[in-house]
Amino acid sequence: MSVNFKILFLLALICLTSGTSSWAEKIAVSLKPGYLVLNPEGELAVHTQGMNGTKIDVEKDLNLDNSQQLMGEAALQMGSFRLSGSYLPIRFSGKGALTRSIVFKGRDYNVGDEVEGDMDIDLYDVALSWNVINRKKEFWRFEAGPELSLKIIDSEVSMRNDTLHFDENDTVTVPIPTIGVRAMVSPLPWCSLIGRLGYLEYDRNNMLDGDLQVELSPHRNIGVFFGYRYLSFDMDETGVFIDAALEGFYGGVSVRL
Repeated sequence: MSVNFKILFLLALICLTSGTSSWAEKIAVSLKPGYLVLNPEGELAVHTQGMNGTKIDVEKDLNLDNSQQLMGEAALQMGSFRLSGSYLPIRFSGKGALTRSIVFKGRDYNVGDEVEGDMDIDLYDVALSWNVINRKKEFWRFEAGPELSLKIIDSEVSMRNDTLHFDENDTVTVPIPTIGVRAMVSPLPWCSLIGRLGYLEYDRNNMLDGDLQVELSPHRNIGVFFGYRYLSFDMDETGVFIDAALEGFYGGVSVRL
């Protein structure tokens, strides 16, 4: 993805965390830096000039390792509405000898060739949720409602043949909207359980995004969180095909302003 887009996205996140004094009593701002470990499953292929590429298993063929990266989210709570923006970099890499011949972007990789593979994804997520259900009773609280989200997947896949000393790569950027629900239950003032689930399929692309998180807040302005994330997406754009399922655990610190 272009540097200009990344700068604009960063500015949007900064705007989410800023506000004038007139808004100070109407909104709540939260920041959540964290660390996420994801395990990859699925297939990818790169086609070129009418030549179909081989569907490559990211585990069996490329031996891709887990992705271990920092992540971040900024959010505005405005009454019953919540606007959030998050950035998740995903980096998979692996190496080994091929057990079968494959074609990647028109180039032949033969049995026994030593190859290195990479799949890099930048996932940008902007979401708006509306708590149509909002129940409170003493310390107990429950919120739930629909959520609309726009996810932008900026991906690059590459393969290097260390035996014959050549490499190929390709990139694709795909926006995928999702429709789903977001819910939060707080059995205690310092403990919250948050769940998100979204899905949408259109054209040749689809995404399923599930997130379950526990947040502990011993202080009103700071806390810790940990959770489980599941991402499944299927996209076929401009010669790049990726059908992947990513899952793993994460944790971090939450700050409320």
